[in-house]
Amino acid sequence: MLSAGLAAAPAARAGAQLYEPLSDSVRVALAAALRDRSPPEPRFASTMEKVDWLAEMAERLPARHKPTHAERIEFLQMVRYEAQRAGLDPQLVLGLIQVESGFRRHAISSAGARGYMQVMPFWTRLIGDGEPSGLFDARTNLRYGCVILRHYLDMERGDLYRALGRYNGSLGRPEYPNMVQAAWKRWAYEPGPRLQQVSAPAAAGPSLPR
Repeated sequence: MLSAGLAAAPAARAGAQLYEPLSDSVRVALAAALRDRSPPEPRFASTMEKVDWLAEMAERLPARHKPTHAERIEFLQMVRYEAQRAGLDPQLVLGLIQVESGFRRHAISSAGARGYMQVMPFWTRLIGDGEPSGLFDARTNLRYGCVILRHYLDMERGDLYRALGRYNGSLGRPEYPNMVQAAWKRWAYEPGPRLQQVSAPAAAGPSLPR
């Protein structure tokens, strides 16, 4: 069963995002991207897709870090919202979290990276409030992580391989990008039988972006 495989994943494989001077315009834009605190309501094509996606993803999360169904749903809604807000695939972000922290909210790497997405504290000084302890707040950590990955993707003109290398501080080496992309595939979403049945008449039409 897939959830068992995810539960057995390594605890963390975090590296360290490297400090690079930012232009004033980039710094201001990234800081602005952090500030919005509207309710984390992710987008779904339908109510049925919402129920199906949350149910399937909740089954895959390791129970030792998210023991209750309510905790899983709350976490998944935050992940999907923050990923969509940054223009990222939510399943990619779940794969990155799996590799980076093994879904441990209070994970700290040997390099000092913190939380689910293993964000380096210097980012709080560059574009945040200067309080590294805030990186243990679930939504704050997800917001930073998604904003930073989006920044690296823009730097690399959409090259995910290189953007992931920058995220991990291992640009040019294949191990980390390959691990995240493999994890991303394991989090791929396939609609459940009921949703497939309901969606079948529209199958020939254009697909909605996720």
